[in-house]
Amino acid sequence: MTTPLTRGIHHLGLAVPDLDTARQFFVDALGWAVVGDDPAYPAAFVSDGQIMLTLWRVADPAHAAAFDRKANVGLHHLALAVPDEAALATLFKKLHGWPGVVIEREPSFIRGDAGARHFFCAMPGAYASNSPRHWPEEGQTINGTKTANIAAVRGAYAARRNPP
Repeated sequence: MTTPLTRGIHHLGLAVPDLDTARQFFVDALGWAVVGDDPAYPAAFVSDGQIMLTLWRVADPAHAAAFDRKANVGLHHLALAVPDEAALATLFKKLHGWPGVVIEREPSFIRGDAGARHFFCAMPGAYASNSPRHWPEEGQTINGTKTANIAAVRGAYAARRNPP
C-alpha cells in the first residue's frame, strides 16, 4: 500500500442557481459561517469549521441544467457528519420544514443495520444533495469491522461505496 499524497478535502465547490439562497441555507439552516466572498465571480465561501464549500452562482440560472446522477458525470452528493443520533434527529426536523428543501429519504441505516444512519435531502435549488450522517462511536461494528475512530468509519464507507 502506498502513502497517500493528500490529507482529505480542503474545500469543495458547488454551482448554485441562487447564491443568496444557498448561502442562507448553509448559514441559517446548518449553522455554518461565511468565511469569504468574491462578488465579481460571484461566489461565497462557507465553513462548518471542518470543511469549506465554495458556492458559485451559475452564469444563467434560468437555463442551467440540474444534475442527474444517471446521466451526468460529477459530484453525486455531499455527505455531512453529525456528532450523534440526537443531532441527526434535530437536523432532520429543522430541514424538514426549511423552505426549498426536499426530503428524499427519511433517517435510516445506510445499509441494513450497518450502524451509521443518514437521510437525504436536496438543498434549496436542488442542485446538490446533502446527506447528514451519524457515524458510530469508536469500537462499534460496521459490516463486521470494528471501527478504530470516526475518521476510519468515513474511510471504510467510502471504500465500500458502489459506483452508481
